[in-house]
Amino acid sequence: MILVHRLKGEPLFLNADLIECIESTPDTMVTLADGRKYAVAERPEQVVEAARTFRASVLVAAQDMRSGPPAPVLQLAPVRLTGEDDDD
Repeated sequence: MILVHRLKGEPLFLNADLIECIESTPDTMVTLADGRKYAVAERPEQVVEAARTFRASVLVAAQDMRSGPPAPVLQLAPVRLTGEDDDD
């Protein structure tokens, strides 16, 4: 998700993977793959840079996950609840 702002300044998070088109008409219009359009305060170049930075951060996080220590394996054991009868 990338943070952009509506024309009146309200924050708006957009799914960068769904951006299909960015136009400057003169306001910046972001069109998503499903056809929804959003007018945003940022210039088209700023929206592109935000999407590029987001994608780079995903790649870095994935690489960190691959090169980091393996996740610990949780071991489950039965637990006796208090108040259980021993006659089972």
